[in-house]
Amino acid sequence: MSKEKLTEKYQNLFEIDANLNRLVKNIELLNYINPLNIASEKKKFFAGKYNYEPQFKYPKIRFNGYKLHRLFFSQRLERIEDEDIRQLYEDIIYEYSGLIECIQTIGQGRKFYFNSLKSFGTPTEKDIENAKFLLRFDDSEFDEEMLPMYSSMEAKEYFEEFSKRYDFKYNLKISNNLSAAAMVLNNTQTLVLKKSHKYSLNQLKVLANHEIGVHLVTTFNGLAQPLKVFSNGFPNNVETQEGLAVYSEFMSGCLTIERLKELAFRVIAVDSLAKGYSFADTFHLLHNNHKLQRDKAFAITLRVHRGGGFTKDHLYLKGLKKVYQRAKKGDDLGVILTGKVTLDYVPTIHKLQDLGLAIGPKYFTDSYVNNDNKNPNLDFILSGLK
Repeated sequence: MSKEKLTEKYQNLFEIDANLNRLVKNIELLNYINPLNIASEKKKFFAGKYNYEPQFKYPKIRFNGYKLHRLFFSQRLERIEDEDIRQLYEDIIYEYSGLIECIQTIGQGRKFYFNSLKSFGTPTEKDIENAKFLLRFDDSEFDEEMLPMYSSMEAKEYFEEFSKRYDFKYNLKISNNLSAAAMVLNNTQTLVLKKSHKYSLNQLKVLANHEIGVHLVTTFNGLAQPLKVFSNGFPNNVETQEGLAVYSEFMSGCLTIERLKELAFRVIAVDSLAKGYSFADTFHLLHNNHKLQRDKAFAITLRVHRGGGFTKDHLYLKGLKKVYQRAKKGDDLGVILTGKVTLDYVPTIHKLQDLGLAIGPKYFTDSYVNNDNKNPNLDFILSGLK
């Protein structure tokens, strides 16, 4: 069916989809959650012998939250005839509404934390057991500190070379205000690198396969879809997207036990929020109890305490477990590379494809095809996740 006929047949659906696309442009959470004064607060924290409570500043909000909520909930979803598709859009509106509440309360302590809980949840007992299971393994054979380190400019060159395997064009920027070594901004198709960070060669491989091989692949697959919702994001897509991204690290042969332990520490750190830990408490838990090097302990603590308690980081390990198990069963990964989608909605995606309202992935993560995973120990460890 031609695009014109498809749009005519599903006119109501396309109108609602276009409305949501216009509204969602302002609510890229990652634009607001990264503190503007990380370096100066880190210096104060270390000078204060790890007992100073950092006072982070955040970017100003560029939208009217109440007005946006009203516009989201004014969509007449009853005009979408198919029940599964209507349910998807209803779930999406609640998801976007939750993100608005998250952004509006950044820097407001527990208020933000409770909004973060609504959007991203918190670790279950099983998640915490999986994290503790990973922390039992020895990673002494692999010491990134001993390897040559690369600047952000050298990293930029590495990513530009890596990107030649995909024929999409994206923006590549270097920024001072980043709590991660690198991140993708979906709405502007931008990969941002942290200016002050020193990258090991293995970390460059990790980030290239994670950020470009999955996050940008799903960004551009989403943009190629008839419906904008594939690009803007399904509910709880973080879990699936990060699972795919870390699985790409595994399949490209650059996932290490150290990296898995980092994901485990994130789960432990997010769990500390539920226990009411302060920034200093979480840092002490990681640095003193778990003997994590202080810069790494600070980075993980910052990630989970920014905004007032950001619980997203526990989803990486959970997502990896689900994607790994799906791949082991021989199930198709292409369907969850079609955009910023979620495993829970695979039946709905298949239905949309059958109706001509969605297409298969235009780009496919090359590490899944090449499979340079040569480490039986990691296979054993991942298969042990519950």
